[in-house]
Amino acid sequence: MKAMVLAAGLGTRLQPLTNDRPKALVEVAGRTLLEITLARLREFGITEVIVNAHHFADKLSDYLKANANFGMRIELSREDILLDTGGGLKKAAWFFLENLGTREQPFILHNVDVISDIDLSRMLEVHTAANALVTLAVQQRKSSRYLLFDEQLQLSGRRIGDAHDSDERALSSGKLQALAFSGIHVVSPRIFGKMTEEGVFSIIDCYLRLAATGEKILAFRADEYSWRDLGKSEDLRKAEQEFHPGV
Repeated sequence: MKAMVLAAGLGTRLQPLTNDRPKALVEVAGRTLLEITLARLREFGITEVIVNAHHFADKLSDYLKANANFGMRIELSREDILLDTGGGLKKAAWFFLENLGTREQPFILHNVDVISDIDLSRMLEVHTAANALVTLAVQQRKSSRYLLFDEQLQLSGRRIGDAHDSDERALSSGKLQALAFSGIHVVSPRIFGKMTEEGVFSIIDCYLRLAATGEKILAFRADEYSWRDLGKSEDLRKAEQEFHPGV
């Protein structure tokens, strides 16, 4: 099984820590965010990973070489300009389509700046059983932005602050539930034949467009699991207290 780690962002919320390194090399309890993410993926049997890079990409490359790619096959997808999550994934499509054959093999898409104990094996089982195009790990927690799902856990819209792009009657009636996305996806490689967007674009925008056409973009309820965003310096300190370094 393969995975992609989204690590190309500038990490502006982590400054000054990212003034001389990519956010993937910021440390929690003496381990980089990238090492922690790779260890989690390896724990679930993932041995082939592609990592996108932009900010201090050479330092990221040198770090992986110095650590012998942590015993994994790791490819670096360099972005001369930031392509956002969707553009970054589309650029890396070759990695997931090589030697694909006739048997579809879903892959994991994982933000480098989140840490959790979400069960990726269980996510994969739910994704496969539903024959979904995409399955998103979500939780019922406070957030500045939400994805909206119907009673069958199908993606149906988005809400950012007071703005939303779904049916207002369905939202007010309670038929849609607002859930916070955790930055972890299971994705079918079939998506590459459906990504009509070009250049710089958000993968969430792509998901919303595809969901509106009836594609299965489903929620995986991860409320029982621990999760933390590591986008700010104070988040790093909290993570050191909440998570053991071996997570």
